[in-house]
Amino acid sequence: MTAPITLVLFDMEGVLSHYDRSARVDRLAAISGRTPEVVRHAIWGSGLEARADAGQISDDEYLRLLGDLLSYPISRDDWLAARHASITPNAEVLALAERVAERHRIAVLTNNCRLLTDHIGFLNPPVAQLFGPHVYASAAYGAAKPAAQTYLRCVEQLGVPAAEALFVDDTDANVTGALDAGLQGYQFVSAKALSAELARYGLIERA
Repeated sequence: MTAPITLVLFDMEGVLSHYDRSARVDRLAAISGRTPEVVRHAIWGSGLEARADAGQISDDEYLRLLGDLLSYPISRDDWLAARHASITPNAEVLALAERVAERHRIAVLTNNCRLLTDHIGFLNPPVAQLFGPHVYASAAYGAAKPAAQTYLRCVEQLGVPAAEALFVDDTDANVTGALDAGLQGYQFVSAKALSAELARYGLIERA
């Protein structure tokens, strides 16, 4: 018998919004004058993004190291412009989250550095409006999903037992990590399928 759900914890990119890596890369390439290949390596190939997401480096250090890799000083505004270009809110899923919020708590747990959560109002206004202060970056917990401590420290901060949290993510490994940490989990594939799952849990009324 599973515990009743009191909190739905959503991933952001790939669930609440569409994520266009190419748009982010292209914007930083235009800003820095480097090729897209060099930008991709600087962000992901070097392991820099993973270190930032896991909270292993500060935001200022992240920007400095990114600038070193690109041989161009990347400012906070440069980074924000590139990230903003990569995010398109998913209106269908946001509408479902809003329905859940009528009777249950909702929050966001995303693999990101604190720059994203500090500037969520600019980067993703609909998410900021719906979730308010309850948008949490993995960097704040010293590890990125699918590490158990990421989920557990997040739900602890929210004051919700792990078993009463339903985690929704588009990545199988992250859902498995949530399940291993004692949360309930669901792998997102479409708004229609998520609507049916939320209704099955009794979190929204059936359409």
